[in-house]
Amino acid sequence: MPKITKRIVEAAEPREKDYIIFDSDLPGFGVRILPSGKRSYMVQYRAGRTFRRMSLGMHGILTTEKARAEAMKVLAAVQDGNDPAAARDKARHDPTLQELGERVLSDHAEHHCKPGTVVGYRYYLKTYINPRAGKLQVAAITRAEIARLHHDLRFAPVQANRCLQLLSKMFNLAEVWGLRPDGSNPCRHVKKYPEKKRERYLSKQELAKLGEVLRQCELSGIESQSAINAIRLLIFTGCRLGEIMTLKWDFVDLENSALHLPDSKTGAKTVHIGTPAVDALSKIDRLPDNPWVITGTLPGARLTDLQPPWQRIRKRAGIEDVRIHDLRHTFASVAVVNGQGLPMIGKLLGHSQVQTTARYAHLAAEPVKMAADSVATSLRLALG
Repeated sequence: MPKITKRIVEAAEPREKDYIIFDSDLPGFGVRILPSGKRSYMVQYRAGRTFRRMSLGMHGILTTEKARAEAMKVLAAVQDGNDPAAARDKARHDPTLQELGERVLSDHAEHHCKPGTVVGYRYYLKTYINPRAGKLQVAAITRAEIARLHHDLRFAPVQANRCLQLLSKMFNLAEVWGLRPDGSNPCRHVKKYPEKKRERYLSKQELAKLGEVLRQCELSGIESQSAINAIRLLIFTGCRLGEIMTLKWDFVDLENSALHLPDSKTGAKTVHIGTPAVDALSKIDRLPDNPWVITGTLPGARLTDLQPPWQRIRKRAGIEDVRIHDLRHTFASVAVVNGQGLPMIGKLLGHSQVQTTARYAHLAAEPVKMAADSVATSLRLALG
C-alpha cells in the first residue's frame, strides 16, 4: 500500500472492475480506478457502526495534494463526531429558496390567503426573490444574505419591505415544516426601510372633470360601460377595488341600500351605501346567466382588469397621478370635511383597526379652520 502520488495515480492500470488504492500515510484516503480509466479520489471512514465512503473529486480536476487536504478535513470532522457524507447527502436534498417558495404557494397561500395575496406572492418571488436568492439552500441561508437581498432592493423601498415580509413568512413555515430549527428565522432584526404613506385626494374641480370625462366616454362608447360603472361605484361607495370587481348581484340589497359582502380584506361585512350608489346600481343592466355586477366581454364572466381603461380615463381628465385606490381616499376625505367622525368613517370604509382610519385625522382640521375663519370674520365685522 503506497503513499498516493500523482505518478502512482496516473500509472494505475484500469481493470474489468473498479478498484481502490489506499494511501499508506493517511488511513482512509484513496483513489478509485474505474474500468473506463477515470480516477476518482475518495475517503473512507467509520460513523458509529457504519462505514462510509465519500467522493472528493475526479483526478485532473482535483490534484493529489488538494485531494489529500480535503480528506484530512473530512477525517478531522469525523474525529469531532460529525458525519460529513451524511451532511453532504442531506444538503443535496435540502430545498432551495425557490422550491420553498413554490411549496409556500401550493401548501399554504392557496389554502389560507386571499387570491390577491397569492398573486402578490407570485409576483415578488418571480421578480425579486428568485433571481437574487432562489438557488440558495433554505437550511443554510444566513441573516447576512437576507440583509444583502433587502439592501440590493433599496432603490424600491416598498418592494424591498414586501419581499422581507414574504421571506419572513416563508422561513416561519420552514420551521413548522422542519426545514430549519425553531427560532432561526434569518429575517429577524433586518430593519425595514421607511415608507412614505401616499395621500392623494381629488379636489372638487378634479371630481367635476372626472365626472365630465365619464359622461363623454359613456355617450361616445369609447370605453366599456362596465369600466365606467366600476369607477362610479368606487367613487360613491369608497369600496376597495376587489370588492367592486367581484361584486355579485346576490350581494346587492337595493331595498336596504346595502352591499352584503361575504368576503373582503377584513372578512364578511355589510357596506351601507348612499342614494347615488343605489341609483348607479339600478341603472346597470342585469345580464342573464351572469352573476357579476361588473361584467366582462365573455358570457358569464366579469371584468378582471380595470387598470387599462382607468389609465385612459384619468389621462383625459388630467389626473394622471391618481391611482384607483385614491378614489377610496377621496371618499374618506370628503367624509371628514363634511364633519363625519373617524369612528363613523372607519365603519363606512370597513376598517378593522382604528390606526388605519387615523391617517385621515389631519383632514378634520379643515372644517375647524373654516368655522374659526367664519367666527373671526363675523367678530371683525361687528367691531367695525
